[in-house]
Amino acid sequence: MWCPHSIRSLFIVLSGVVAAGQFAVGEEGHYTAKEPSRDGTGKVYMGREISQVVGSHAITWLERRDREGEEKPSLVMENLELKPTDVVADIGAGSGYFSFLLAPLVPQGKVLAVDIQQEMLDFVEGQKKLKKIANVETLLGTIEDTRLPESGVDLVIMVDAYHEFSHPREMMESIVKGLVPGGRVVFLEYRGEDPNVPIKPLHKMTVKQVTREMEAVGLEFVELRDFLPIQHFIVFRKPDNIATTQ
Repeated sequence: MWCPHSIRSLFIVLSGVVAAGQFAVGEEGHYTAKEPSRDGTGKVYMGREISQVVGSHAITWLERRDREGEEKPSLVMENLELKPTDVVADIGAGSGYFSFLLAPLVPQGKVLAVDIQQEMLDFVEGQKKLKKIANVETLLGTIEDTRLPESGVDLVIMVDAYHEFSHPREMMESIVKGLVPGGRVVFLEYRGEDPNVPIKPLHKMTVKQVTREMEAVGLEFVELRDFLPIQHFIVFRKPDNIATTQ
């Protein structure tokens, strides 16, 4: 079974990174190349091969009626513990499914729905008008930069998206730059430690691997909450004294 949420082509390789050697290694040498595995790109970051993108039926899948039963997004909202004035960035907003769940929780704040596909953001804008929700703003990013306002975001959430970023180091550095001191990053990723989770291995992540990659950009592990059926809910924090590298 493939990872259903990898259909969101958010900050992911869309076409070029399909085989070993078909990418430019960054100046700091963050990435290496290998022979691509069955579901991988051949691009390796901190020992993890970046997965291929699986994309089909994007908006239909993201807006499916049984998503609450399968993934419990209402429980996710409860566990975010947001303040009414918070600014939240939904990285990989896609159709805006999570963005519109977040919006009522921050009535004096706002939600930044971030994606690299203008078509997705156009859909979000349409839903915004239909739902008459004023505190959701769309933001077009790139595969290397979220374009978040510097020190302007209290919480970043990524739902089953990070493992497909073609430039995870650069993406996380841009996220760290966008967070306020003490700001949080929440990951929802399929549990890589559990072989019974029916998702292809490269579309899952272990807590150990996520933590390793977040520590590399200066984020601190806060906690792991395993209240979801097959996903991790992992929280990191930007230290008050962190120095950004942008």
